[in-house]
Amino acid sequence: MVVRHAPTATTRAFAFPADESLDERGRSAAATLAPALPSGHDVLSSPARRCLETAECAGLAAPAVDRALAECDFGTWAGRALDELMVTEADAVHAWMTEPGAAPHGGESLTVFAARVARWLDAQAERDGSAVAITHGGVIKAAVVHALGAPIEAFWRIDVAPLSQTELHAHDGRWTLTRANAMPAVASA
Repeated sequence: MVVRHAPTATTRAFAFPADESLDERGRSAAATLAPALPSGHDVLSSPARRCLETAECAGLAAPAVDRALAECDFGTWAGRALDELMVTEADAVHAWMTEPGAAPHGGESLTVFAARVARWLDAQAERDGSAVAITHGGVIKAAVVHALGAPIEAFWRIDVAPLSQTELHAHDGRWTLTRANAMPAVASA
């Protein structure tokens, strides 16, 4: 199962994240997560503070940090609002969203990012037992695209809300999407 981190001021502002912490609203929302998760699982996390803090606020076991679970490297766009970029770098944003190999921000292209996530997901299929990974919306979208064998352009058609859960199961080398963007009963953004 992959879970998007709790909301932050940056996610509420529709900005490209840097390594921000959860705010009070995010901490409160993360505290509602644990009852919605299966028991007896390993806990994995992106190295980002907001993911580690989500696991902590949810009362989960100390996660194993996995760099493959990091959000896309947004390069010079990290910390900047999408609205601002649409004024100052609209052509670059458009290129990044329509050309999977483009990286006008100096970070990862969607193609490179999705390949990183695909390698991680395929390695998870070899694991025994279950795991809950606290990660980012982009990672979850890339994992769903890979699991379904969908074209990379489908990435932009997947919604992943803060604290939503996406459940994937590996069977004989194939992935099955069991549920997507499911919200804990009491979580609020």
